[in-house]
Amino acid sequence: MPAMTKPRAHVPPVRVFFALWPDAAERKAMADWQPPLRKLCGGKAMRPDTLHATLVFLGDVPAHRLEALKLAAEEVGGEPFELGLDSARYWGHNHIAYAAPSVVPAPLALLVLDLEQRLRAHRFRLDHHEYKPHVTLLRHAQWSDEALPEMPAATWRAREFVLVQSLSDEQGARYEVLARFPLGLRRVV
Repeated sequence: MPAMTKPRAHVPPVRVFFALWPDAAERKAMADWQPPLRKLCGGKAMRPDTLHATLVFLGDVPAHRLEALKLAAEEVGGEPFELGLDSARYWGHNHIAYAAPSVVPAPLALLVLDLEQRLRAHRFRLDHHEYKPHVTLLRHAQWSDEALPEMPAATWRAREFVLVQSLSDEQGARYEVLARFPLGLRRVV
């Protein structure tokens, strides 16, 4: 008679993404954009501690695949760079006001491309869409097609990227950095 195996307990998936994670001063520079934009657009300001620029959103991933995610990220090359956020914009399809760069730095575009390729090589499924770097500042905003006012430029120094888990609580989204991956190191694949 074959041995009975004990069924594994169900472990819920984790909601994760890779991002650029600003330091406190960089985060404050973005949070300073929120009051004047909120006065114009309404909506709900993102908590300053949640401000980030998503690189690749994965969504729900089985918990046992987190190590594979980290391994894929460790294979990613990339050089440090600066991301200049100099434009406030609005997306009507999802009602967000956000900060964006007028020019996407080449190292950022290459970082996202390399990360996506490594994730696919490790059998992760990704949505295919054009990468548009942005920092969500307001949710549930309402605006027209008119330009938003000019804001003081902010510069983020990208020296690493992070793997982040999205959690929900009574105050809304909360993010926990699960792993950090420095830029500027040669990767061996």
